[in-house]
Amino acid sequence: MEKTLVLGDEAVALGGIDAGMSGIYAYPGTPSTEITEYVQNSSEAREWKIRSEWSANEKTAYEAALGMSYAGKRAMVCMKHVGLNVAADPFINSAITGVQGGLILAVADDPSMHSSQNEQDSRYYGRFAMIPVLEPANQQEAYDMVYEAFSLSEKVKLPVMIRLTTRLSHSRAGVLRKTRIQQNQLNPVSDTKRFIILPVNARVQYKSLVDMQPELERNSSASVFNRLIEGDHKDFGIIACGIAYNYAMEAMQLADLKLPVLKIAQYPLPDALIRQFFSACKKVLILEEGYPVYEEFMRGYFDNGQLLGRLDGTLPRTGELNPDIVLLALTGKEVPVPARPEVLVNRPPALCQGCSHRDVFLDLNEVLEPFGEKHVFSDIGCYTLGALPPFNSICSCVDMGASVTMAKGAADAGLRPAVCVIGDSTFTHSGMTGLLDAVNDKSPLTVVISDNHTTAMTGGQDSPGHGRLYSICAGLGVDPAHIRSIEPLKNKREANRKVYREELAYEGVSVIIASRECIQTASRRKKQEKQTQD
Repeated sequence: MEKTLVLGDEAVALGGIDAGMSGIYAYPGTPSTEITEYVQNSSEAREWKIRSEWSANEKTAYEAALGMSYAGKRAMVCMKHVGLNVAADPFINSAITGVQGGLILAVADDPSMHSSQNEQDSRYYGRFAMIPVLEPANQQEAYDMVYEAFSLSEKVKLPVMIRLTTRLSHSRAGVLRKTRIQQNQLNPVSDTKRFIILPVNARVQYKSLVDMQPELERNSSASVFNRLIEGDHKDFGIIACGIAYNYAMEAMQLADLKLPVLKIAQYPLPDALIRQFFSACKKVLILEEGYPVYEEFMRGYFDNGQLLGRLDGTLPRTGELNPDIVLLALTGKEVPVPARPEVLVNRPPALCQGCSHRDVFLDLNEVLEPFGEKHVFSDIGCYTLGALPPFNSICSCVDMGASVTMAKGAADAGLRPAVCVIGDSTFTHSGMTGLLDAVNDKSPLTVVISDNHTTAMTGGQDSPGHGRLYSICAGLGVDPAHIRSIEPLKNKREANRKVYREELAYEGVSVIIASRECIQTASRRKKQEKQTQD
């Protein structure tokens, strides 16, 4: 059969398409974005009417996917690791309610924080919820795991997590496809009591979840994704999880070693396999990308002297693994790194030339100069680059929506002026509730919504609130007289700065919507329009 060349993310999407998925729900977040985009661009997905529009945030995405599962159809929900924090409430509770149609959570972690605020390891959430977790080592496994995980989900009546990492999500390999499965027929839950998790029902469901754990462990022990690779040296072995399996095999090849390897890709841990492996080895190196989740867990089972890994310093505690790091752990020999040529210099990220955010920050810097030290709270998006030169405009970026609520808290503390900058997509993701708090508390703050009509940071996906921001703010209770719309352009600078000064002086909640299309999406749109005309 001919292989299809795909990213790891795309392999997940392709597995869902072929496994009879009826819908995919997501909020864009690197490194998970391409899963949903692949479905959106797939002619097969359109032919089979697979639902694939973007959701307002990860929580709404998860709840909608759970609703599709409730109706008996197969659904996938996708997000990056920090997005799982947003979706944690429905995610944890879905392990209590269980599922009807197969439900897969595809979550992409970002070790080394290439585009994220932290190195969070989603496998902790999997253990917390006590559900099956699958962790592919390559693109073919990503496809195969999704294809099989829907059946596993329906068998055990639980959501199943597919845990990816950046290197797998954004690297390509060929994938062999399987026979396509027809989508499930509509088959809503009949025993609705398990979805009404009042304490009297939840206690029963929780006990069932706990009682199910031995079955889930047996599934892991029998899984084709967990296997033992024999070696010549029995005194030293490697337990490799997910993509770390590739690093182990490459490092052993470089060092001409043939150690026994227990490859683990399905959780909960296959207890019997691990005990058997430890009984044959004097020392074991644990390789897992992210936190030492299972290294820490196995220390409770075995003598600490047997285990090597991140916790004892054999491997670095932070950042990604790679074959060189594993080789050093196995042999004590460092791989020399070539010196960087002097002609190469660091190029920090910067806002695009012509970006509307540039004009927003230039105007804010000007109007805030008389107040001395600037305290502009910001958020997660392209505009976070306003923290860097030449703007140096913002003082915070913590999590999605925190700009509004941190500015509110600072205003409540007496800070004047209290200003925040938030993007249009981030505002509808999780800024609206903070604005409602400010309205209810009558907190004196100025919210600048830098509206570039898209979710630009992740590639220009649709912005859920496009064309509705004024109505949303008015609906939340902001005085319409203090909802001001401006167009951030150089030739409108004086008029715009006048608006900023007036709203900074107002002792109440004000919103300035600075609206101009993203320069990148505008360019793509014009090219498409020209091609259509030609």
